[in-house]
Amino acid sequence: MWGIDRIGSGQLAAARKRLRNGSCAVLTHSASVDRKGRTTWRVLEELGVIPKVVFSPEHGLFGVAQAEEPVDSTNLRTAAPEASEPSDEAPALRVVSLYGNSRESLSPRDEDLEGIDTLVIDIVDVGSRYYTYVWTALLAARAAAAKGIHTLVLDRPNPLGGDPGLCEGKSQSAGYLSFVGLEPIAIRHGLSVGELLAHYFARDGHALGPDGALSVVACWGWERLKTAKAWGRPFIPPSPNMPTLETALLYPGGCLVEGTNLSEGRGTAFPFRVVGAPFLDGEKLAQQMAEAHLPGLLVRPAAFKPTFEKHRGQVCHGVMLHLTDARTFRPVTTYLTLLTLARAQAPEAFQFRTEVYEFEAAIPAIDLLCGSSAVREAMTSGASPNEVVELLAPVDPEHLELLGGIEALFERARA
Repeated sequence: MWGIDRIGSGQLAAARKRLRNGSCAVLTHSASVDRKGRTTWRVLEELGVIPKVVFSPEHGLFGVAQAEEPVDSTNLRTAAPEASEPSDEAPALRVVSLYGNSRESLSPRDEDLEGIDTLVIDIVDVGSRYYTYVWTALLAARAAAAKGIHTLVLDRPNPLGGDPGLCEGKSQSAGYLSFVGLEPIAIRHGLSVGELLAHYFARDGHALGPDGALSVVACWGWERLKTAKAWGRPFIPPSPNMPTLETALLYPGGCLVEGTNLSEGRGTAFPFRVVGAPFLDGEKLAQQMAEAHLPGLLVRPAAFKPTFEKHRGQVCHGVMLHLTDARTFRPVTTYLTLLTLARAQAPEAFQFRTEVYEFEAAIPAIDLLCGSSAVREAMTSGASPNEVVELLAPVDPEHLELLGGIEALFERARA
């Protein structure tokens, strides 16, 4: 049972009383559903809790905006207290977007939190530091704490699992923190949103638990060594280009392609599964990938034509990745190898992205994603795939220590 299932099923009387007797805000989106498919705001309505404001992350409340597309605030029709369905007579919930045109839009404003005593967070993450939802959650929780507002996280498992042996990617260096990595953390980190927020709040000196700044309704029955395939419930796409669990498993490596002029498959039916450009030789790239003996996947030549984003309307040649074994697959290693081989094949045409990326103009996107300039500089100097991989893929020992102590820390945060 996830956090939303537990609070909606008659458990956690103290937490429900807190919400019913106070005034709450909720940070969520339409992918956050309970085991019956009901959104968080509908579950709260059935408990007699009408949020004063609903905050939405990147991609908007209904997950229809594309990456880096500003989202406007709006209203959401609720159900009348005596009705089971929304109606025109019912009051409208105020929806405040936390992904607008500026860096300032990423956090709730003071006026948005006025009169609130509890911030509820229920949001679907995909277990990679680039995915912005967890940073929206952290910024919102910090804004709440600054106003003396308690944050209650309805937690969900990490769909990539929590196996320390499958974590990958060094933490960012000083000076390379951004909205695709607001705090130093491994790329594939193995933690839930609730665990991450509890860690950062404890580190920053906030008290945890029902009487502290943050508490968490933990998941029951999460088998940490397994992915979302074992959940017995559908994988709900949390954003337009995250349609399947396979995509999520590829994403910790696939997102690195965003830092280059190669298409990562946006504008196709296979985002992050196809990678290419008009100037690449897909047959050659697939053969080189096969010769690298990367575990857990099949790589084959592929051609595709994006309908939007990079190389829109042009035929791209490259590869398609098919996951064959999630236990042995290493996404960061795989895509670093792919990018290094692609650049070596077409060094004049291959480029690193230089335009503004997630509100950052001074640092190249690839450096923000990798957490330093080392990967870009190594590729530019002609380093081999293995040399590039060694710069980023290994996990810092400190991250494994964090994973080892998370259970004891998390116990202090339970609602």
